[in-house]
Amino acid sequence: MRVVWATIFFDLPGDRFSDGVAFWQAVTVTHLSAPRGPGGEFATLLPPDGDAFLRVQRFDDGPRVHLDLHVDDVDAAAADAVGLGATEVYREEHVVLASPGGFVFCVVPDGGERRRPAPVDGPRGGRARVDQLCLDIPGPLVDRERAFWSALTGWPVAGDTSLELVPLARPDGMPVRLLLQRLGADDGRTVVTAHVDVAAAGPDRDDVVAEHEDLGAQVVARFDQWTVMRDPAGLTYCLTGRSPDTGVRPV
Repeated sequence: MRVVWATIFFDLPGDRFSDGVAFWQAVTVTHLSAPRGPGGEFATLLPPDGDAFLRVQRFDDGPRVHLDLHVDDVDAAAADAVGLGATEVYREEHVVLASPGGFVFCVVPDGGERRRPAPVDGPRGGRARVDQLCLDIPGPLVDRERAFWSALTGWPVAGDTSLELVPLARPDGMPVRLLLQRLGADDGRTVVTAHVDVAAAGPDRDDVVAEHEDLGAQVVARFDQWTVMRDPAGLTYCLTGRSPDTGVRPV
């Protein structure tokens, strides 16, 4: 199995779907594809350059995010995932699975996507790019989840595993980096969830926060290296102090 692309899905509840889609379209400077699926519940956010890696789904149990791994052999990828401890949930031309810690993801056929879209510049001058999915992992599950995702993707662990935040090394051109976060003992979650991170370095982060607020998002909490936000559909995400061009924090 070979992972050739990765897609983030925004799974948004029906009563807030339009608001959530409009928000993510605006902050990513994308336009919406024609709807697809039996009930028209799926659509793609199409960038002005590069290939799409953000999609939306009307999902009444949301808001949440899930990950699609685009692979050259879906059946082999699903078998590999199950062999590593995942559970198969549903199968069509793609396969829905849950990681050992319960995070929902899919393996889907390679659609030929290879060109990573560029960062975008907002109306207040903020420069940003959606570029990371952070898996929020209860402490007792971290070691197994880390081993699972690294083995499944073939992306090596790229940090000190004693730290709270440890990324997997992203292949060149891949639009999404995976970051694994160890949740504190005071966090009540018992299964793995995830949130989206948007890179917006230095002074740009304040501009991007303001741009997102203009579009209906709310600030949940501010920290030195990131700002926690909530979109109009109720989805929590972070604006981080990483460069939207390199994905790393400026020195």
